Amino acid sequence: MSTIEKLKQKLKGRPKTYDWNDLSRVLINLGYSENTSGKTSGSRIRFTHPTAPLIILHKPHPGNEMKLYVINSIVDTLEMEELL
Repeated sequence: MSTIEKLKQKLKGRPKTYDWNDLSRVLINLGYSENTSGKTSGSRIRFTHPTAPLIILHKPHPGNEMKLYVINSIVDTLEMEELL
């Protein structure tokens, strides 16, 4: 099993925390593009996909861990679109 497949399985398991960089890798692998809205976007990151809904996230700080409620929302969206 490849690293990206392991990251997808971990995400599907809805862990209490999930690393931002791993989430970004998974979304990009699923066809999303990471977009920042110019120089003043701050920590707001938009992930766009040709056919799936837009995902807008705040990059966590000062740490790098996504919280469970964010993970649940992302997994629900990806499963609804049959991407995960």
